Amino acid sequence: MSSRRHYTVPLPAMAPLHLGGRTLVMGIVNVTPDSFSDAGLCLDPSRALEHAQHMEADGADLLDIGGESTRPGASAVSVEEELARVVPVLDQLMGRVRVPVSIDTYKAEVARVALDHGAVIVNDVSGLLYEPALAPVVAARGAALVLMHNRGRARNMYREAEYDDVGVEVAAELGGRIDAAIDAGVDRSRIIIDPGLGFAKRAEHTYAALAALDRLAPLDRPMLVGPSRKSFLVEDGGGGADDREWRTAAAVTAAVLGGAHIVRVHRVREMAQVVKVADRIRANGTAPSGSQEAGHAQ
Repeated sequence: MSSRRHYTVPLPAMAPLHLGGRTLVMGIVNVTPDSFSDAGLCLDPSRALEHAQHMEADGADLLDIGGESTRPGASAVSVEEELARVVPVLDQLMGRVRVPVSIDTYKAEVARVALDHGAVIVNDVSGLLYEPALAPVVAARGAALVLMHNRGRARNMYREAEYDDVGVEVAAELGGRIDAAIDAGVDRSRIIIDPGLGFAKRAEHTYAALAALDRLAPLDRPMLVGPSRKSFLVEDGGGGADDREWRTAAAVTAAVLGGAHIVRVHRVREMAQVVKVADRIRANGTAPSGSQEAGHAQ
């Protein structure tokens, strides 16, 4: 397993994120009617708040609010519809949860409004490919930015799933996305990267990306990994959401051992326990070396 650098990621109007000492858990709050995992549960803002508070109590260090499904084959929604879904939820959460809130969007206008309503992180599944105008919005607000590796749109991303060396190509393309963000004014210290498990990657590519997380270390940015309940886990015909949890636990463990600073999950209570064990394994399997340090469980 690789060593894991420590980073401090500034956030607007909040304490910064300290990444590297232990793996942080990001809880997913889907505000969509077609979510595979919660079937529209969080469309009601009061239920979304209840769900978010339960996640916080179960150990979530961050919450990620999304108003558009980006799974392969999903249709895009308008800015107006996405805002109608996420703004009432953000307004419910602000002042009622203590952890930082991320907005899962690639749209510049949705990000602008969400940041005005209390979000402090923008999680862009396109890595600024869909709307480059997102970067100046993030820069102006001083928000953190997650750049995910992706190719193509949700409706056709598998057409782009052609790789000679997944780890090398994902690292190179993410490096280009980091440069684009910095050129647009985003401070490097605020950038987090994501290998994009399941996005423009067939199952074999996703497993290869998960096995090659150490290839991202030279980019010198903290890493978020989101394997939770994704289809690559059940390519052999596995069942529904609950049946994916054991497989998610294995992928989360691999992500932590591979150097992830944050894991993005649906079932916070269970995965927080998985992360604690994986962090203990990391602590006993790596040693500090220069600017890289072993993680430790807390």
